[in-house]
Amino acid sequence: MADQPADKKSAYKKLGARHKARRRAVDLLFEAEARDVDPADLADERIELAARDQGVAPVHTYTRTLVDGIAEELDRVDGTIESYLHDWTLPRLPAVDRAILRVAVWELLYAPDVPPIVAVDEAVELAKELSTDDSPGFVNGVLGQVVQVAPQIRAAAAAAGRPAETDPGD
Repeated sequence: MADQPADKKSAYKKLGARHKARRRAVDLLFEAEARDVDPADLADERIELAARDQGVAPVHTYTRTLVDGIAEELDRVDGTIESYLHDWTLPRLPAVDRAILRVAVWELLYAPDVPPIVAVDEAVELAKELSTDDSPGFVNGVLGQVVQVAPQIRAAAAAAGRPAETDPGD
């Protein structure tokens, strides 16, 4: 990549709607955990606030899909993440890394319209933007392991009658 600008945020190629939706989902998950509130309730608050105040950015439907899906499947998502944390526990991770991993793992398990490479790449980019210098490699390592088992987890969920929860129109 010869033409990488100094300001990666201004020229980052994926500042499309889904990237922004993922980042907003990470922000909402982080805030909900810090305030000890339900992330879906927080998303509802932000949607209502955006409807009342033109100065507040609207919540993208994919952000809502992510936050609701993660809130609904939090135990399964966290259990999957914890399965691949070597010498770490989920509570020991930086809160932003937890939120990033939750978004990516939910997409890997419940969003068949999102290619695994996209979910991982987006998570690594979010870690570069929002977390420590060590986080992108850590996130990539954990997700690289989840990618290998995600098809089996999806198949098991489908066999149990649990449909994927995505909105492919976004």
